[in-house]
Amino acid sequence: AWDGLKRTLSSGEIKIESLEQMLSLVSTISLEPEPAPLDIKVVLTGEPLLYYLLKEYDPEFGLLFKVSADFSEDTDRSAENTLLYARLISMLQKREKIRALNRDAVARVIEQASCMADDAEKLSLHVETLSDLLHEANYRAGKDNSGLIRLRDVQCAIDKRRYRQERIRDRMQEHITRGIQLIDTSGEKTAQVNALSVIQLGDYAFGRPSRITATARLGKGDVVDIEREAELGGHIHSKGVLILSSYLANQYARNCPLPLSASLVFEQSYGMIDGDSASAAELCVLLSAIGDIPLKQSLAATGSINQLGEIQAIGGVNEKIEGYFDICRKRGLSGEQGVIIPAANSIHLMLR
Repeated sequence: AWDGLKRTLSSGEIKIESLEQMLSLVSTISLEPEPAPLDIKVVLTGEPLLYYLLKEYDPEFGLLFKVSADFSEDTDRSAENTLLYARLISMLQKREKIRALNRDAVARVIEQASCMADDAEKLSLHVETLSDLLHEANYRAGKDNSGLIRLRDVQCAIDKRRYRQERIRDRMQEHITRGIQLIDTSGEKTAQVNALSVIQLGDYAFGRPSRITATARLGKGDVVDIEREAELGGHIHSKGVLILSSYLANQYARNCPLPLSASLVFEQSYGMIDGDSASAAELCVLLSAIGDIPLKQSLAATGSINQLGEIQAIGGVNEKIEGYFDICRKRGLSGEQGVIIPAANSIHLMLR
């Protein structure tokens, strides 16, 4: 179909031909209809990745499709845009012929749009996901024989959608609460810290705590990343550990060699690990091992560190916080549990 579309646009006419003719599998033609003239404009819509692939690998693509427009997937959550978003919800409600939403339900849908954007100051523009949410909320309202979609209908739709996708998350959390995977959420330990990671499964993501441990001894200043040595660490993770090593050398060994060797590992991790969001936690656990300083196990840490020792923003902050507090809630909240995040991530907080 793609080759046929390009030929049609190039020639300006529709030529009817069989697949055998196109592939030169037949040498005789009994009847060949006249081509029909064609004067149209074709607009292609799709994911940015598809556009980049076509632009890179199909030399005719740029000749036929000269005007490109890259649309954002989110917008600022300003007062003006919030009003426009409410109108978008109203338009979808009328187009899909579902129940009208009351004021609180509209507010909850807009809040969920910020959750989908993973940013308290942005609104997701993914209309299909928004439409699916409205349909589920409409179904809930219908079960209650309500003439309007209310706040509790929207919240129930959100909760049920999360419930349907949480089987793997629940199994992983069960391993922690049963003591199969070792994670401490109280007390103090030396050279041990709780780091946070995000697992993405399709359009569902959830956070999971991981224990990082470190050892330190006399040596030549090397920091051994066991994940990298075992070929279980991705390139970004390895880069984060190397930056961490550079920071330690710059901070503590500018005028003389650092007589230290250390090792880092994610305990009970048997798959690929990537990303640099654990480098701040790795710095804490290394300093704990070097200085024999106990760390509070009630606190989990996430953040990336640069060579100057500054803590940088990371992704998936909401999933990481919620995943850690889910574990703490099942074990009993003491009021001491918490998650340390980069200050730059505070604008992204859209927690349950």
